[in-house]
Amino acid sequence: MPHTAEWKIGLHLFEDDGGTTKAHAVLDTGTTTLTGHGTAHCNPTDANVPEIGDELAAGRAMDDLAQQLLSLAVGDIEDVDRSRPGIRQVTEHPV
Repeated sequence: MPHTAEWKIGLHLFEDDGGTTKAHAVLDTGTTTLTGHGTAHCNPTDANVPEIGDELAAGRAMDDLAQQLLSLAVGDIEDVDRSRPGIRQVTEHPV
């Protein structure tokens, strides 16, 4: 049976005056919402290039989101396995 779904992802970036960039990646599946978080800190000796902080924070937020999604899938697989009736094994007894 074919299946089609559309999940929406929003990525929000925030940079403060101290050179810290924070990212929130929000996944909305229609039934579940997950939020990943990531941060990046500019080394005081490095040039402040906002795009690099955005990339690092966004990548870390999406990685966090991916880990949450994988954990959710593992839990769902375990739930499906627990709900299946046990398979009976036939043990042969010596006659």
